[in-house]
Amino acid sequence: MSLPYGKPGDRPTGVAYEQARAAETAQASEAGQATPYDPLKLCVYATVALLAWLFGAWAVLGFAALGFAGYWRARRAGLTRSKCYLRDTRLVLAYLGLITLVAAAALVLPHVSR
Repeated sequence: MSLPYGKPGDRPTGVAYEQARAAETAQASEAGQATPYDPLKLCVYATVALLAWLFGAWAVLGFAALGFAGYWRARRAGLTRSKCYLRDTRLVLAYLGLITLVAAAALVLPHVSR
């Protein structure tokens, strides 16, 4: 399927790319074709698992802290319901905070002298 503008070899990015994909989706739905499922989440999960496997507790700490900061900012901006399985952003913050504390403890406790 061709893009609505540009040369065949051009690969648009950003907003132009999103507009082109929306046009392709609209054309496919008008033609009665179903758009295929994109399992992007599975790729993301596999990448996060790989990083956690390679970097251990450091990766868990980093992702949990990053997620906590993102949800903290979103909550302050007014987000109260999330697409996360836990739904309530307070529960998500508690969950991510707990993961952050456990990962930090896993990194510190082995170095504490007895």
